Amino acid sequence: MGAKLLCLFLASALVAYYIYTPMPEDLEEPWKLMLITASFRALGHLAEVADRLGLMHYMEALMVITAAEYVAPTSDENVTVMDTEFSNVAVRLFLPRRAPDGLRRAVIYFHGGGWCVGHAGMKSYDHLTRLTSNMLNAVVVSVNYRLAPKHHFPIQFEDVYSVTKFFLQSSVLSQYGVDPDRVCVAGDSAGGNLAAAVAQQLLDDSEVKTKLKAQVLLYPALQTLDLNLPSYQQNANKPILTKMLMAKFWSQYFTSDSSLMEAMATNRHVPVESSHLFQFVNWSNLLPEELKKDYVYTGPTYGSSDFAQKYPGFLDIRAAPLLATDAQLRRLPLTYILTCEHDVLRDDGVMYAKRLQAAGVPVTHDHAKDAFHGAVMFVCSPTDLAVGHRLLNRYIEWLNENL
Repeated sequence: MGAKLLCLFLASALVAYYIYTPMPEDLEEPWKLMLITASFRALGHLAEVADRLGLMHYMEALMVITAAEYVAPTSDENVTVMDTEFSNVAVRLFLPRRAPDGLRRAVIYFHGGGWCVGHAGMKSYDHLTRLTSNMLNAVVVSVNYRLAPKHHFPIQFEDVYSVTKFFLQSSVLSQYGVDPDRVCVAGDSAGGNLAAAVAQQLLDDSEVKTKLKAQVLLYPALQTLDLNLPSYQQNANKPILTKMLMAKFWSQYFTSDSSLMEAMATNRHVPVESSHLFQFVNWSNLLPEELKKDYVYTGPTYGSSDFAQKYPGFLDIRAAPLLATDAQLRRLPLTYILTCEHDVLRDDGVMYAKRLQAAGVPVTHDHAKDAFHGAVMFVCSPTDLAVGHRLLNRYIEWLNENL
């Protein structure tokens, strides 16, 4: 009996040790967030084991989350929902049933997931886009772009861009009763990256006559050059996105060659020939003092030219929208950017907001000091959090007022 109690005690201690993660004091519901974080960490460990044993690729193992969260397209009394294709790319389409006063607004949404995981049919994304359609009485197109590691850059970008161009055709907008002056692109995390890249690319596309009204970027990933920003250092092991996982996502976007991931994780992947690009991501000039904290800016440590020659995508503006020139930025539409204090990607969004404002673009920058990466997705039971509901409501509120 004593041995059993001892084993139970030791097992309980190990479980508690695994679950417990120190949380910043300003995060709400710390124990619930701790359990969520432990679940993600456990899945990451299992994915690592599966990858090392050759059972499946790390990112394919992470797709368990996507499969577990999937919900079929189900219409309700407010919104008609269907899975279809636009320009041969899978999309989930949300059409409000409520009669409009005139032409409807429209949101083209790109889900997050590091370009490797995620799906428009995940419970959290279905909820977000369904709610957007119902609350705004808007047509919402949620894009299921192809994912890494099976498909690398620029496939993800090309898929979302193709859908956007298709939807912006006057005949398509007319078919769905959409006002051509009230269309926006939106996305979170990797989806925010894609939304920013699409908005930039549309500026020089002579085939597209309809202009975006707005772009909405929720804690977006916007640059590949410096993975040692203060936010990467401060939040290297915070929920839900660690520095190492972000390095994996970035590298997998471009290649399955693990040497790029290793170089990005140590911030030694940019060749000296590309040194001129660092002016666009120099955090010592672009971050406010309260975010610089006690970190000291040092010049970049350059890496081998081989990476840029083999995988030029990580220096491509379509993958790193922060590399756009001021001349390009000043033509962008009305912008909403959400950043979270406890997020490795925080400084990407803060720097983009600063550069857009300097270029004369109307920007609403909401900085959530009590939030972490992916917070907007935690709005469905059993992983719903108060901060997720608050930030989602703010997103809907901004769209309602500005689109």
